[in-house]
Amino acid sequence: MQQTDLIRYLTRFFKATGCTVLPASHQGQIRVRLTEKMDQLLMNRPFYWHYIHQTGGTPETATLVLNTDLTIAEGEPIYPGSPRLHQIFKAARQLAMFIRMYQKIPEQADRALEPWIELNVKISDRCDLKRDRMASIGLQLINGTLIEGFHQVLNKLELSSRMPDYCYTLTPLITVRSGLIRIEKLIEKELRGESAEWADEAEYRWNQDQRLLDLFYEHETEMPDVYTQECETLKELYQPRTTVRLVNAGLYYLRSETFLPDRIISR
Repeated sequence: MQQTDLIRYLTRFFKATGCTVLPASHQGQIRVRLTEKMDQLLMNRPFYWHYIHQTGGTPETATLVLNTDLTIAEGEPIYPGSPRLHQIFKAARQLAMFIRMYQKIPEQADRALEPWIELNVKISDRCDLKRDRMASIGLQLINGTLIEGFHQVLNKLELSSRMPDYCYTLTPLITVRSGLIRIEKLIEKELRGESAEWADEAEYRWNQDQRLLDLFYEHETEMPDVYTQECETLKELYQPRTTVRLVNAGLYYLRSETFLPDRIISR
């Protein structure tokens, strides 16, 4: 994740959770006044919040200063793999398993917003080696347009948790359930079309180790239980498998003409 991408992500995250993004002192820095809920999630101040709740006092939420430029002395460094970023990702998973957002559009534009659903999934290939990757699919619920890399589209749009003034949403012609099935079929189709070389190589290594194990026990007239256990261990280690796990999903109301047709897969 590049510095600009990280700042963009943090800005969207804090705005979406109701926090106030303040002017930063440096480029590569984000300064944010937390809400009470986000303060409790991120700042590790249980005694303070216990006192406030017990006394009925007025809470003073923290201002968090994060720097993607590690040369800045003020504030806290944040970077891929840092504890703070890991904490924010965890909070995002807790708070935003499913979100609803609206695109902000110029006043002179058409005020109709079209419904889209987005699925972000983690695809994991497992054998004795591991490979993880993310997929983001968007589907319009009126004409069935499908877009891969939908999170990249959303990153370029100005979004809000509230519908802009004078806008209205169009009624879906495709149900959310039907849309999710279409996305699932697309992911399944693309996985089936991928090279299976990694799985073939894993099975080759599995067969090699199985031959060595069989040689070790070749003089046994009856295989002991430990042989069966070791066979199961090899199976667990080498057997190729692919899993798809939902990370989060969203319902977005957008002006499709602002980002189409470059990314269309199909309709």
